[in-house]
Amino acid sequence: MSAYEKPIATVDVALFTLRDAALQVLLSRRERAPYAGEYALPGGFVHTQEDADTAATARRVLHDKAGVSSPYLEQLYTFSGRDRDPRGWSISVVYFAVVPEQALQTLPAGSRLQAVDTLPALAFDHVAIVRKALARIRDKATYSSLPAFLLPETFTLPELHAVYGQVLGSTLDPASFRRKIESQGFIEPVPGARSQTRSTRPAQLYRLVARELRAFDRTI
Repeated sequence: MSAYEKPIATVDVALFTLRDAALQVLLSRRERAPYAGEYALPGGFVHTQEDADTAATARRVLHDKAGVSSPYLEQLYTFSGRDRDPRGWSISVVYFAVVPEQALQTLPAGSRLQAVDTLPALAFDHVAIVRKALARIRDKATYSSLPAFLLPETFTLPELHAVYGQVLGSTLDPASFRRKIESQGFIEPVPGARSQTRSTRPAQLYRLVARELRAFDRTI
């Protein structure tokens, strides 16, 4: 028997999407103690015989508890301490992910989306985790292609403009935004493809040049 106490080791995922023009996070109702019946971020224990690393755990958690595979997943931070879990000293490696709204049309049982600006009380220290993840996302949105992963595979420039504004929580000048985006070369027009939205004139559809994060040489 080991002379050292083993900490509780988990991986939690802050999964974000856009719905009703607002950034929202996926919450899951806990079935077991501690905090049975309360909402928390989806998470789970590391399966040492199955998971190659914590990123693999995060992907498994997303698949098992959200039914999705995120186009973008990034390690956020490691939260640890003796007071964050009633069961004992715990360590949680936290990831954040973003998915298009279409990926969460059918939510798993016991799950809900919650606007990040109106978070309820959550189990453990998950409110602090969501806030830290939100700060990271908004910071990266100022200099990278991250918000584009909240869109479907094809999108219009006005839709991309709207997503950046919704993530950043600010109004962006359309003409300036278009110049900056086009200068970064991370999107390309889809040949012969135009939007089918009836409320507006058909617009050129675009897609990401590569399904990987692109850092910009200037801020948006």
